[in-house]
Amino acid sequence: MASIILVLIYTALSALAGFCTDLCLHRWKRTAHKAAGLRRIWLPAYILLSLLPVFGAFLPDSGAKFALQGAGNIWLGFYIYYGWILVTLLVCMQILCVLSRGRTGKGYGAALSVSLCVTVCLVGYGLHHAQQTAVKRFDLSVEKSAGGLQEMKLVLIGDLHLGVNSRLATTERMVELINAEEPDAVVIAGDIFTSSYGGLRQPEAYAEALRGIRTKYGVFAVYGNHDVEETLFGGFPISPLENAFRTAQMEAFFDACGFTTLADETVLLGGSVQLSGRIDGERAGDGTKNRMTAAELLKDCEKSLPVLVLEHEPKDFHALEEAGADTVLCGHTHNGQIFPGNLIIPFFNENAYGLVRVGRMDTLVTAGVGYYGPPMRIGTDSEVTVVTLHFE
Repeated sequence: MASIILVLIYTALSALAGFCTDLCLHRWKRTAHKAAGLRRIWLPAYILLSLLPVFGAFLPDSGAKFALQGAGNIWLGFYIYYGWILVTLLVCMQILCVLSRGRTGKGYGAALSVSLCVTVCLVGYGLHHAQQTAVKRFDLSVEKSAGGLQEMKLVLIGDLHLGVNSRLATTERMVELINAEEPDAVVIAGDIFTSSYGGLRQPEAYAEALRGIRTKYGVFAVYGNHDVEETLFGGFPISPLENAFRTAQMEAFFDACGFTTLADETVLLGGSVQLSGRIDGERAGDGTKNRMTAAELLKDCEKSLPVLVLEHEPKDFHALEEAGADTVLCGHTHNGQIFPGNLIIPFFNENAYGLVRVGRMDTLVTAGVGYYGPPMRIGTDSEVTVVTLHFE
């Protein structure tokens, strides 16, 4: 049922954008006399492009499916901006005509031209900018002794979303940025994959690149809600939760990368800093949502020593603070990834991005390195987050 509803919504929105395009061609004086001929050219191309996400979702796993899925993700980025800009311009144009009692029929060419040109520029910029990984830095104070340690440098990354639109060179560049920081440890806040192992070309090459991360204490990771096999349509999961399993191939990839995965488990860094990694609360990887409560996760931690929690989704902050956590490190939100998403997500998250204090506990959410759906970043950065912890 979910898949049918999503396809119907997508079809309706695609039809709306197509109708507005056709309207502009018929009302624009320069193209009105040949609009019917133009329709025979652009409409089949538009329909084919609109079907790319459908093919990418519902075809059996194969090289063709993943190629169509990758192309469909780029089309979605184009379609989102083109449809939004064109419809907005036409609505504003009609409102102005009504208010000024002017004639309709003017401005259609400008609306179509502006929509196409601005969208092409935005998509081109977004595709390029998504590969330009930035380094963001935060200094956090933990008002506890850490057995003689004065400070510890962590690198927080997340949301690599390795899949059909990934680039090996970008992952290799990320590793170079991490190693340049000479971190004590690297922590990965989940979503290494995008709900598919098969969509990643050359997984061995990516594992080799990630295995090159150099740290003092190691690389620690938690699984995210997309580190499972499931069917996505336009970025939305359409397969039942009970079928969302993490595969042996995914787990083997983590091992090949040299990651220590924490599933409701706690390890010691430097002998005195406790790092607890949580199972994802949305998709545990076994077809359930089962995980420990915050209190259960931290019950055996020594509260006189620093307690760090690594979790994919930025949720449950107050329960973690009550359970004794000093710092929570998360990902998941991508900081909205593409404008205006970065303006919307703060309404749905206590901390959508960056550093926010919750009671006596610091929460830090990274925008992540990769991208979900359209392989674009507009208004946000792909980032490696350097966290320097200072102890008493």
